[in-house]
Amino acid sequence: MQTITSKENALIKQIIKLKEKKHRDTYCKYLIEGVKLIKEAIQESAKIDKIIINEDAFDSNLLQKYLGQDLEKFECVKVPNNIFKIITEVENPQGILAVVEKKSNNDQIDYTQDIILALDDIQDPGNLGTIIRTADSVGLKQIIVSKGTVDAYNSKVIRSTMGAIFRVKIITAQDFAKTLEQIKKKNYEIMVTSLDTKKSIYDINLKNKIIVIGNEANGVSKEIINLADEKAIIPMLGKTESLNASVATGIILYEYVRQKIK
Repeated sequence: MQTITSKENALIKQIIKLKEKKHRDTYCKYLIEGVKLIKEAIQESAKIDKIIINEDAFDSNLLQKYLGQDLEKFECVKVPNNIFKIITEVENPQGILAVVEKKSNNDQIDYTQDIILALDDIQDPGNLGTIIRTADSVGLKQIIVSKGTVDAYNSKVIRSTMGAIFRVKIITAQDFAKTLEQIKKKNYEIMVTSLDTKKSIYDINLKNKIIVIGNEANGVSKEIINLADEKAIIPMLGKTESLNASVATGIILYEYVRQKIK
């Protein structure tokens, strides 16, 4: 096993760069951290390039419990604590992170699923991560996101997905409206949440729908609202007028589940 002790090492420099989106896009790689996420990545056959282990954690029971002999299948690099502190993005790290290659052909839309989730400029990493996790829980294999949406390979997003990032394909639409129009041609209809309607999400058949979730502050953009075939509200009995984007997504997706299994 290689040991790296210098922050000037090329691998360490690359890992530091991968904290920024532009470099994740350039290298087509991203970082994951912690034993559970790395275990999920192994189980889902993610393309792990390298695993970096803090020498202080190398013989820990935690690594042995969750990863055991799995580590022997990958190229592992040992670093001292001072180097690991430079590359980690976690406040209380477990002493292990991995460099993972992004999947190829990540722009191909799967039209076999009877519902497609699309995100219009979601900004909060925690929201996006929770939405990805929720989508995974209802069996969705893909999410369409606008180019203004926070990067799905942001470390905070990845941690919030709890491993779902390895199962849900994130497709970035350079022209969001045009992409949705193309999907409509495949026998889908666009549904947006809006306060400008009395129709409830419980009044709409969600099969073959593109469910658009809007930006936390501004909602769905006017351009996309103008493309919508259906507008719906989430009924609320209290005084709150709007819901967190990830909560709203969960309510709609589980109405889809209810319709599918009834």
